[in-house]
Amino acid sequence: MNTQTKEGIRKTIENLIATATTFDIDELDKIYHDSLHVLMIDASGQTMISNKQTFKDLFQTKLDNGDEPLNTWVEFIHIECNQTNGHAVLKRKVNLTGIEQKIALSIDLIWEDNRWQVTREVIFTAFE
Repeated sequence: MNTQTKEGIRKTIENLIATATTFDIDELDKIYHDSLHVLMIDASGQTMISNKQTFKDLFQTKLDNGDEPLNTWVEFIHIECNQTNGHAVLKRKVNLTGIEQKIALSIDLIWEDNRWQVTREVIFTAFE
């Protein structure tokens, strides 16, 4: 199967969800590009910016604390790609901050080292 397709993007995002929700730091390291940029926007408009290490540390803390795996629910809204770049918009139910809530995500990916890697996530926690 040619993974440089919309289906390849979908499978990469599904793998990202599976590894993030179970705090698989080694697999996250492969999916997240070294230049990962994460922007989280909460209901009050506050923003938090993270990079690859900061975001991996968040999941490492959950693993170290013995937290239960996170919700894997996802609804894909839009996926597009060409041979080198991909973009996905989706909804998730997740507990990143102590409260499970619906979030919307815009995820940019790049095809590098023969796989899709996430370069940017914009997370809207103010989504209903």
